[in-house]
Amino acid sequence: MDLGIAGKTALVTGASIGIGRGIATALAKEGVRLAVVARRRNLLEELQKELKTALVIIECDFMQEDAPTKIAEAALKGLGAVDILVNNAGGSRKFTLDASEEQWEEALTLNFTRQRQLTHKLLTQMMARNWGRIVNITGKSEPEGINGAFCAKAAMHSWAKGLSREVGKHGITVNSIPPGRIMSEQILRNYPPEYRQKQSEEEIPVGEYGQPDDIANLVCFLASPRARYITGAVIPVDGGLRRYQF
Repeated sequence: MDLGIAGKTALVTGASIGIGRGIATALAKEGVRLAVVARRRNLLEELQKELKTALVIIECDFMQEDAPTKIAEAALKGLGAVDILVNNAGGSRKFTLDASEEQWEEALTLNFTRQRQLTHKLLTQMMARNWGRIVNITGKSEPEGINGAFCAKAAMHSWAKGLSREVGKHGITVNSIPPGRIMSEQILRNYPPEYRQKQSEEEIPVGEYGQPDDIANLVCFLASPRARYITGAVIPVDGGLRRYQF
């Protein structure tokens, strides 16, 4: 299927490894011109060599207060415009009952505030062209305990739904994808092979962990003109892991 996004421009955060790298790779294969963001410049340079295409490489720590401004300005300078924004940066933050205010602030900043700020930095130029796609990589809604990232991702879902109602008239869609168990550096670090096999067999209906491409395929579709009538949605890609309808 021709998605019609060749020649479009995209900014992908957290693009050095895992899901973000998979998304950047898939968009590049569709002919999208890319700006990619991560803390580790060497991994972004490796991605550029792998893709054999010029990338706007932005080395930035998302926790820096001026990160949204720095990223937006660099992407616009390098690409001329940003048609597609993929908010992928973030990380799990499992807390105990005595988690500090500093821990909570860091989790919410990393997983919600910076994404919101970056998006709003890029909205005006999207509205000026009456076209834009915002895709948020978020998280599940059934936490096993207290996790600052889950709370922040819930905020992302609420904010994205509200934003979609404001910008739809400008040809801009806003959608969220909560991944299931997708193979990544974090998964390999946190879950041993025995656990992954047991969970695959007992909890995931399709019987295996997903791959970054499984997320990237949906991102490419949502970023395309073919998805013009999908907005404000939360679409899990989890192999059926989640048990709840909503």
